[in-house]
Amino acid sequence: MQGPTLTELSNRARDIFRLVVEGYIASGQPVGSKTLAGTGGVNLSPASIRSVLQELQDAGLLAAPHTSAGRMPTEMGLRLFVDGIMQMAEPSQADRAQIERGLERSRAGGGTIEAALAAATSALSELSAGAGVIMVPRREPRLVQLSFVSLAPTRALAVLVSEDGGIENRLIDLPAPIAPFVLEQASNYLTARLAGRTLGEALATIRAEIAGGRSALDAASADLVQRGLAVWSIDAAQRPVLVVRGQANLLDDTALGDIERVRLLLDELESAEAIAGVLDAAREAQATRIFIGSENRLFSLSGSSVIASPWRDGEGRVVGVVGVIGPTRLNYARVVPMVDFTAQSLGKLIGQDGFSRK
Repeated sequence: MQGPTLTELSNRARDIFRLVVEGYIASGQPVGSKTLAGTGGVNLSPASIRSVLQELQDAGLLAAPHTSAGRMPTEMGLRLFVDGIMQMAEPSQADRAQIERGLERSRAGGGTIEAALAAATSALSELSAGAGVIMVPRREPRLVQLSFVSLAPTRALAVLVSEDGGIENRLIDLPAPIAPFVLEQASNYLTARLAGRTLGEALATIRAEIAGGRSALDAASADLVQRGLAVWSIDAAQRPVLVVRGQANLLDDTALGDIERVRLLLDELESAEAIAGVLDAAREAQATRIFIGSENRLFSLSGSSVIASPWRDGEGRVVGVVGVIGPTRLNYARVVPMVDFTAQSLGKLIGQDGFSRK
């Protein structure tokens, strides 16, 4: 359904609409005509206000959850408010200071990047009363060795060792028994080309050599190498680091009357892969993205909103996405600039001296 534009609303309808949305965002409760008449911002009788409220409801911008219970904005109404009425300002000095303090504490003493990400999400969750989230592609470590260990005639274990001491194992099923010297030849070949490189760099080199017939491997060894590479073929960008903080903030007093919605939202927050997909939609954005309710399929059942912004490195490349997830009554005017500021702060901080890459 296509809703009206701001220019199609009368001045008094626009004023009343704005007051209803702002009142709902502030309290989480529907706003009635008596409340609007008592604000002093509307020079109309309660009966006239009710007439305008009905017009806005008929236009799809407001809804009445219960008879005579006041009105609340629909998702369409919230989108119109966010795009056309909401006035945003710079984050307050207090908000900026809290975000910066968390990031600086994580940096002090050679803190890890992971600590900075956790600090950013914690600050956002505390300030927004929502759940703070951040996604960054998993860093690929530099590698030392990849070797094969025979477990059975048609099964081997691929063991990958990285420079930071990490060890990963993968089982490989073989089409036929392979002699020990083939395992050794494949291991030596891979290790010689992996050393000092990321897995992505090594994969590109090795695959090009095999495809071009430059590998000096016999057919059995080449097949084993290909199988070994396949188990680590998932690109790092498809295995993102996702940090979520502040889920408990979603269980506030106003949520008690909407337990089912909150239960659905908490279930949705358990799906790291799905959340990463939501945040990935904001990667190519030039500014902060706002997804309201069913505008994003993941959170359509719980009726939740996502505010997300990409953050970039010193060369302007997108590194990750940071954001806030919460009910549709999020204080967008405050949270949007807060998320944007956090993205900018992360971009400035990550990569500076003093951060550990382990």
